[in-house]
Amino acid sequence: MNLGEKIIQKLRKEIPPEEYERYLRHLHYDDEASRVDRVVFRAPNIFAARWIRSNYLNTLAHLFEIESGIRPEIEIQVGGTSRAPKATPRKSPENKSTATALLNPSFTFESFIVGSSNQFAYTTALSVAEKPGKLYNPLFIYGGVGLGKTHLLQAIGNYRLQQGDQVIYTTLEHFLNKFLSHLQSQTMEKFREHYRNCDLLLIDDIQFLSRKEKTQDELFHTFNELHNAGKQIVMTSDRPPKKIAFLEERLRTRFEWGLQADIQPPELETKIAIIQKKCELDGIRLDQEIIHYIATHMGDNIREIEGTLIRLNAMSAMLNQPITLEFARNAIKDQLKEKQENISIDDIVKIVSKELNVKPSDIRSKKRNKNVVNARRIVIYLARNLTPNSMPQIALYFGMKDHSAVSHALRKINEIAESDENFKVLLDELSHKVGTVTKKIE
Repeated sequence: MNLGEKIIQKLRKEIPPEEYERYLRHLHYDDEASRVDRVVFRAPNIFAARWIRSNYLNTLAHLFEIESGIRPEIEIQVGGTSRAPKATPRKSPENKSTATALLNPSFTFESFIVGSSNQFAYTTALSVAEKPGKLYNPLFIYGGVGLGKTHLLQAIGNYRLQQGDQVIYTTLEHFLNKFLSHLQSQTMEKFREHYRNCDLLLIDDIQFLSRKEKTQDELFHTFNELHNAGKQIVMTSDRPPKKIAFLEERLRTRFEWGLQADIQPPELETKIAIIQKKCELDGIRLDQEIIHYIATHMGDNIREIEGTLIRLNAMSAMLNQPITLEFARNAIKDQLKEKQENISIDDIVKIVSKELNVKPSDIRSKKRNKNVVNARRIVIYLARNLTPNSMPQIALYFGMKDHSAVSHALRKINEIAESDENFKVLLDELSHKVGTVTKKIE
């Protein structure tokens, strides 16, 4: 073990395991480029490099100083993502460039935030990347819009590229357009050679295969050729194979041969981690209160949340104003208004009753026992904050005399939240669940 690797192992003992796995596991010490006063590490991608530069440059320099007595300048460069030597590419550079042109290099396993909602999909995707064609073939990843399916799909592709594999990534739409173009020009052999001459085929949005009979037939034969040759196939969809309408049974059964992994909407903790990571990578400075506000009030679409962060940062720069909580509220109020219009108090009652084990009818009743009163106040609080209903409208819903009772309930909830951190967390979680269910209704 050389000095650089020894330093990485020392650092590993001092940081949380998840940080090491996420950012430092593939950090490589460049012995040839390093000198006594200048040490070069190579990170797998620009995102990991930025994060390490922001958080661990001083720590790395200090550890070198302890070991060698000299505090070197630390450089984190991009490239050389594994301690193991890369395999020799098996195809020509020209073919490789054509096949991989659509891959986004920022979509890696290191830049993917893992939580309980996506842990299974992440683990299986990583397993397939490490042992393609051997464990789960095909791998079928499905879930709602903006939850990370494309990220994982391309992370597999980027991982295998580093091993010198021939990788083809395509959306179903692109596959269809290429198929029709070659069909019309009578160059189908060229089309088949392109898609069947690879080590890894990645197809995004396979649900659009519905009703495309000729394309289904071509994909069926492509699937068989690759699978019989032990080549890996990975697909994504917004639904499992059995729910893709007008899909030939022979294709459906093949899609189900390997493993199906679903991605669920992220829990609040994961959404917060995603926002924090995005802010780190893009240099956006938000305090925890603003991050919690966005995570709690926005939906589950991660792409939409990322767009909101970019918009906030752009508005802050243009107006030359810091991003405060009030600034954030005003900047995204139109987005929130659109979401709130889809939320009803009935939706909130259903969620709160289920989470607190109180009957919906009791929440709307005049009962005064402690559990019911607490649940009713929480519904009032959420209705006031997450719906466009006014206090008189909420009072009418609960059959109260006037809005003063609603005002009293709101004051009581705010008092409890200020003094009880666990209760505040409960409110955040319930707010998040309301947003999740609302997204399904949309």
